[in-house]
Amino acid sequence: MNTPPSPTESVTRFTIVASPIDELLVVAEGDAITRLHMAPHLGRFAPQADWRRADDDPTLAEARGQLDQYFAGERTEFDLTLAPVGTPFQMQVWTGLRAIPYGRTSSYGELAGRIGNPRASRAVGLANGRNPIAIIVPCHRVIGADGSLTGFGGGLDRKRALLALEQGVVTLPV
Repeated sequence: MNTPPSPTESVTRFTIVASPIDELLVVAEGDAITRLHMAPHLGRFAPQADWRRADDDPTLAEARGQLDQYFAGERTEFDLTLAPVGTPFQMQVWTGLRAIPYGRTSSYGELAGRIGNPRASRAVGLANGRNPIAIIVPCHRVIGADGSLTGFGGGLDRKRALLALEQGVVTLPV
């Protein structure tokens, strides 16, 4: 028999969301989203043994609904409580990512300048690559200074698809 957690105990919960770019693993603790990873079935970011699948959890259901709206082209901003874990610099970069408007892109150097550290484009790239909440914290909107698509943890095909969706070039089936 499962004993419910005490009110002070934080239970990590997750759900798997179907999307046009592959399955998404969405993770929550308390009332906040802490992670969103693509393609958990490939094993790199699989659910941990002590996590509990909770498809009907209100926090996860709201995230699922907003992601469905995003992929249908009906949502341009996410309104979710987020709690990523990172260094102060990473948190600063991730906040900067959320300021890049839907349908727009920014280079690593531009983002470094906007967060007040114009010489930190490489460090911005590393922090961008460690973003634990993909799509919602839009790391896919960062491109090379020459306009080229650069590394993306979800793969360049997914990055290309997300940017095309946001630029109205394509509608992804949900």
